[in-house]
Amino acid sequence: MPKRLVLLTGEVEAPHLTTMLRRHNSELDIVWVEDAPSLAAVCEESTDGCRLIAVLTSFIVPASLLARLDGPAYNFHPGPPAYPGSAVAGFAIYDGAATFGVTLHEMAPLVDSGPIIEVRRFPVPDAVKFQELEMMAFKAVFEMFSDHAQHFATDDTPLPRAEGETWAERARTIAEARRLKRVEADLSEEEIYRRYRAFG
Repeated sequence: MPKRLVLLTGEVEAPHLTTMLRRHNSELDIVWVEDAPSLAAVCEESTDGCRLIAVLTSFIVPASLLARLDGPAYNFHPGPPAYPGSAVAGFAIYDGAATFGVTLHEMAPLVDSGPIIEVRRFPVPDAVKFQELEMMAFKAVFEMFSDHAQHFATDDTPLPRAEGETWAERARTIAEARRLKRVEADLSEEEIYRRYRAFG
């Protein structure tokens, strides 16, 4: 039985995720953090029996903190293994991907590179814009979290790893997304529309 569960997520998401966990273990010590100082403070208190779960956050947990936690830390990534990194819904649209999805994986010092636990994929609708695809991914993340909430709340053993799922070698970055968001004079009308759909 886990002693403490640290949720690394946003202020909006934290109450909903906490409610999902409390349904399965009302006595679980759940701590919400959203940045490096608050996570470091929790780790300074005690890491005995402490499990970290990151959900829809862009914060990269330093290797020094990961090493202090008991067992694997987990991250819910709003993209499939083909799209590690940031702004990935936009890159999937820009690339014309037929499918998108979400990934649950163990955290590692290198962003979106840890062993994969589960991937859920879904088709990319025609003419979808990045905000719409992001919302589809966020909904899928919450559904996946709900399905694993009982394990997180009541069982401190590691989740089984998926077979045959591997990350793409290069993570996408915010800087790349910003470059593609710019409209330049020599772009075709088709390319301008493609960038608009993907990055706004």
